[in-house]
Amino acid sequence: MKQAIVHIALVVEDYDEAIAFYTQKLHFDLIEDTQLSDTKRWVLVAPPGGSHGCHLLLAKAATAEQQSRIGNQTGGRVFLFLHTDNFSRDYQNLLDHDIKIVRTPSVEMYGTVAVFEDLYGNLWDLIEPQ
Repeated sequence: MKQAIVHIALVVEDYDEAIAFYTQKLHFDLIEDTQLSDTKRWVLVAPPGGSHGCHLLLAKAATAEQQSRIGNQTGGRVFLFLHTDNFSRDYQNLLDHDIKIVRTPSVEMYGTVAVFEDLYGNLWDLIEPQ
């Protein structure tokens, strides 16, 4: 048996605002942006070099309950983990784009890590594995 997780839905306030953050500040690739209805789009983004891996599905909140989850889909825990081959470069990019750093870099047994917030407050680990 072969299975894979291919998309993770991230509830967002606005498609274009989220696309701009991920593509302009984190330098993700816009994989797809398809209009499905007057109010719904299928928007996939992925980190550079990650187009064949798992994508983020930017899903605009459609109900009050979904709206209440924007920025806190995991109850305040780190939600997403972004591996890098160059921690210094990518950490400097976060600083250059005024992305909020929640925990400054530290060297752990598994690699160098820092925690940052996306535009809505979701927590991410930036990790360069050892």
